[in-house]
Amino acid sequence: MGSRKGVCLVIGAGDGLGSAVARAFAAEGLAVCITRRARNLERLEALADEIRAAGGEAHAFGCDARDESEVMSLFERIEAEIGPLEVVVFNIGANVRFPIVETTSRVFTKVWEMACFAGFLAGREAARVMAPRGRGTLIFTGATASLRGRDGFAAFAAAKAGLRALAQSLARELGPQGVHVAHVVVDGAVDGTFIRSIRGEVDDLLARDSILKPEEMAASYVHLHRQPRSAWTHELDLRPWSETW
Repeated sequence: MGSRKGVCLVIGAGDGLGSAVARAFAAEGLAVCITRRARNLERLEALADEIRAAGGEAHAFGCDARDESEVMSLFERIEAEIGPLEVVVFNIGANVRFPIVETTSRVFTKVWEMACFAGFLAGREAARVMAPRGRGTLIFTGATASLRGRDGFAAFAAAKAGLRALAQSLARELGPQGVHVAHVVVDGAVDGTFIRSIRGEVDDLLARDSILKPEEMAASYVHLHRQPRSAWTHELDLRPWSETW
């Protein structure tokens, strides 16, 4: 069974922020469950091994977060076999850029499914287990696109704006039931495999604190979970000091 502090589920435990969040909550003593698509299970297992080697508890699951039956089964399995979910972090990005005339209905739908619909499924299942217990933390990772759409990002902006509205609605419904719902606006580039594949000056940006560092972002996620209910934060912006608003 999981630790006495309960379980943290990170949906979308990628190479950057998601992995850092998993490590941070494991260090807090929570049993950590991490998910990505089944094709990425090998990388997930490597992260779980790393967390266990550091003294934490970790479990890797291949799961399509857009599939209702898979998500429902995931939550049921964690609650039955590992422990009560105290934290659920929805961290799926789906950041793609297409000019509007090149944005097919398939692209638009897929981005919405990944960044918005999957968030709804995670939020609903979290509510089902957390609300009856009168406690829990549900955190959604947003983006600059949650607030304003840039050229070429119509699909991404629509999905992330929808996720933000979902988080607002859940906060109003679940807050009075003891569940803390937060939305984190990630306003800037985050160090990780993807950014390093498209930008060559990442090390210089890191040295100048001009790019978001996953481990420092993860500390804010832990802080949200620790907050007393007399002073909950719903929306938190994270951006480097040098990022323009």
